[in-house]
Amino acid sequence: MDGEDGSGRAPSHARAATCKLIGMISKLIRRTHMYLALFLSPWIVMYALSTMAMNHRKGLEEIFGNGPPKFERLKVVDVPAGVVKADSPRPENAKRLLDALKMDGMHNVPKARADGTLVVVRHPASAPVRITYRPDTGKALIEKQQGRFSFLLERMHRRRGYQHPYGVDKAWAFSVDLVIVVIVFWVLSGLWMWWELKSARRLGALSMAGGLALFAFLVAVL
Repeated sequence: MDGEDGSGRAPSHARAATCKLIGMISKLIRRTHMYLALFLSPWIVMYALSTMAMNHRKGLEEIFGNGPPKFERLKVVDVPAGVVKADSPRPENAKRLLDALKMDGMHNVPKARADGTLVVVRHPASAPVRITYRPDTGKALIEKQQGRFSFLLERMHRRRGYQHPYGVDKAWAFSVDLVIVVIVFWVLSGLWMWWELKSARRLGALSMAGGLALFAFLVAVL
């Protein structure tokens, strides 16, 4: 009787229901933590390796040489008349040129040259492609930057997408936002799992305090 009215040793129905709910929430958090880690592992590995490449750039330059990789000539193609117009802004000419070459996608247009040469740098994931159009010949030289894994990692690390009108770039930008949100979730879910393990609370608290102290110290003295 004591257990049934909540005053004895046996847990009440309300407490049992609460414990069951907490258990379900805990299981959901753990499974979500795990499945998100599996799904986003390529992004996490890429950001880890690219950060390492940027952090050790000097050492990599001693191995592979200073500066960005050189561009290699791929081909020279004829550009149809009227694609690049002298009275059109460079961004519009660049877009028409890429459309004519069937190479449309994320790109930038360097500063104009005095002789009217139009340079467009296309940015696929693998390596930049440079298109140099000369109005006096009506031809475009297409070059591709030599591959270097560290530069590929850095490009992907810095790649953005929302400011570009291409769907694939916006999809990449969304995936980056997802990684950001999930990293914050991992911190919060890690705190949840740490608090659940009573035997690890003291050591976990020391670890968290040590990390916060070291981070604050480095920020203060840098």
